[in-house]
Amino acid sequence: MKTRKLAMLEVSALGLGCMGMSAFYGSADEDEALATIQRALELGIDFLDTAQSYGPMTNEELVGRAIRGRRDEYVIATKFARRIEPTTKPGDLSTLGPLDGSAEHVRAAIEGSLRRLGTDHVDLFYQHRVDPNVAIEETVGAMADLVQEGKVIHIGLSEAASETIRRAHAVHPITAVQTEYSLWSREPEAEILPTCRELGIGFVPYSPLGRGFLSGRFKSPEELDERDFRRTGPRFTGANLQANLRLAAKVAEIAAEKGITAAQLALSWVLAQGEDLVPIPGTKRREYLEQNAGAVDVALSAEDLARIDAELPPPAGERYDEAGMAAVNL
Repeated sequence: MKTRKLAMLEVSALGLGCMGMSAFYGSADEDEALATIQRALELGIDFLDTAQSYGPMTNEELVGRAIRGRRDEYVIATKFARRIEPTTKPGDLSTLGPLDGSAEHVRAAIEGSLRRLGTDHVDLFYQHRVDPNVAIEETVGAMADLVQEGKVIHIGLSEAASETIRRAHAVHPITAVQTEYSLWSREPEAEILPTCRELGIGFVPYSPLGRGFLSGRFKSPEELDERDFRRTGPRFTGANLQANLRLAAKVAEIAAEKGITAAQLALSWVLAQGEDLVPIPGTKRREYLEQNAGAVDVALSAEDLARIDAELPPPAGERYDEAGMAAVNL
């Protein structure tokens, strides 16, 4: 597996998003999830992405069990945003507290994450969503204190606006910015990616497979588990779904001509956008992990990239529902 650098943090060129192993994508098989995390390391994929809200809490615990005894061989990224209250129940998102970017919450959040992960430090600690009611300088200042204490090695932001990134970076160097980016979510190209490159910040695209849709693994929300949040996502329903099926079909067509899977084409496209990008496709199965890993060895020519730009239709629908969209690019 090739490696890349997010600022000064060296990681595998492809990471592993662990969210779906515990939350949002319906039922999960814990034994297979644990095996997938351990198989990732065998493939050279050492960069794991989790968050306190995944579950909540249960995904960090799962990752902690998977890495036990081999912690130092992995690069662990986790995220904080909403408060874990005394009444918060593992696995019940409705019991999470409100968004909180205060210094007090930053300190409480890292202690919880360290305990659940079974480690004394995390390699990359992100603010999962920017709190519009707390100055980013306060939040990042508290995160910087954690770096000084050795509990965090690098800090990052998720779904932050360009100006927020600049203000944060002025307080303490930001190692990585995480935002959705894929063949059907190219909004970061306008401001976020240029800002990161100007400041020397790495970029971590999440959902680089369009939440699995670009890989062709499902064509209708009815194929998904009843608890899968994609069943009601704007891009997966109604007229938007029909338009987006044409986009996915074009990805599959180009991939077939190259003798690779649709997922490998989608991932290799993201990888081709720059050496400072490290996509983190999520999966909870070893089979798909192994397919995804093959994308690192796919070389897209300038002609391939131009064809993709020319032939892929634009996506239909927003990335999230109205509430979700109100929480991004802040």
